[in-house]
Amino acid sequence: MLSKERIKEAQANIPGYLGQGLLNKLKNPDEAVRRILINNCEESIKVADLLFKNNHSDLWAIVCSYYAMYYMANAVLYSFGYKVGEKIAHKVTADALIVYIRSKLKESLLAEYESAKEEALEIVGLRADEFIESFDLERAKRNRIQYRMTEQAKHAKAETSLKRAKSFVFEMEKLLAEL
Repeated sequence: MLSKERIKEAQANIPGYLGQGLLNKLKNPDEAVRRILINNCEESIKVADLLFKNNHSDLWAIVCSYYAMYYMANAVLYSFGYKVGEKIAHKVTADALIVYIRSKLKESLLAEYESAKEEALEIVGLRADEFIESFDLERAKRNRIQYRMTEQAKHAKAETSLKRAKSFVFEMEKLLAEL
């Protein structure tokens, strides 16, 4: 679950990102850009699945799983009128998801649980936080895996990354479909 500290950190960072041009508010998002990001997501998830299923490379299954999430996160942000710049793009994306998308994801998930509203409010908040946190976890894991982890530990991590990426992409696609 996202910690209060992590949420506060993201909220504190966003004004600086906007001021420095690391995150830009768009007036007229271009559908072609959004489509490119979604295509990159789809390609990344396919490659991750292929690498994992054929036991080619756990490292690159993790990296591609993360990038599927990254591209979809940016497609969603773009759809809501935000474009992440080139510098520290991964951190900006993570923070922008928390600030701008987290509540929208909660709303989307809530619609699925209408019949049990009382229980759903707590569940949805936790699930939304889990999806956003999974992006943060995969970002950190990709860094560790690429530079510091032994081969024996990579396969289990790759499976987790692929599952997280598929789940994240599925939920973000539903959010995009509501636009």
